[in-house]
Amino acid sequence: MKGIFLDSETNGLNPYRHCLIEIAYKIIDLRSGAEEASFQAVVYQTQSAWKASDPASLAINGFTYDEVQAGIPIAEVSLSVQKDFNAHSIKRGEAVFVCQNPSFDRSFFAQLIDPSLQERLHLPYHWLDLASMYWAESMRSGRKEQKKLPWNTGFSKDKIAAVYGIPPESTPHRAMQGVEHLIACYSAVVGFSC
Repeated sequence: MKGIFLDSETNGLNPYRHCLIEIAYKIIDLRSGAEEASFQAVVYQTQSAWKASDPASLAINGFTYDEVQAGIPIAEVSLSVQKDFNAHSIKRGEAVFVCQNPSFDRSFFAQLIDPSLQERLHLPYHWLDLASMYWAESMRSGRKEQKKLPWNTGFSKDKIAAVYGIPPESTPHRAMQGVEHLIACYSAVVGFSC
């Protein structure tokens, strides 16, 4: 089984109004932890799309208009991702997406690859989230070993990282560093060896 550890940066929180401005992922063998592929791209934005940006979102990721002007058109990014997924046999039943916030990432991923096309390509439809993994593990170990429960520690990615002695994700947030931080947290919470 493969995991597509994915993160995205956007110019706002509303996928009907805002745009995907960066995507990154690593394809990881979930048994061994071996990296099979890595991808990152900044997506070109028009001036009108950029004007709709939410300043709070841009404060988190630090993107500037100059950076997205130098980005790659979304159709080209989409084709690159599709080719990469095909080359690495990313198919339903053989891979899952792993994200910090899959409801967010999945809605913006749909700007990249339309859900109808995702279906035709048989892309995985399971989008797993780190917070739920941590929640389940914390509840299990908390009951068994009298450890703190998830509402005592918090369950944002940085708070999960703190529980395991992992530094917080550096800022400003960029997609590939988010992927790498996600993998470190997943490794601590779930692990790769089977």
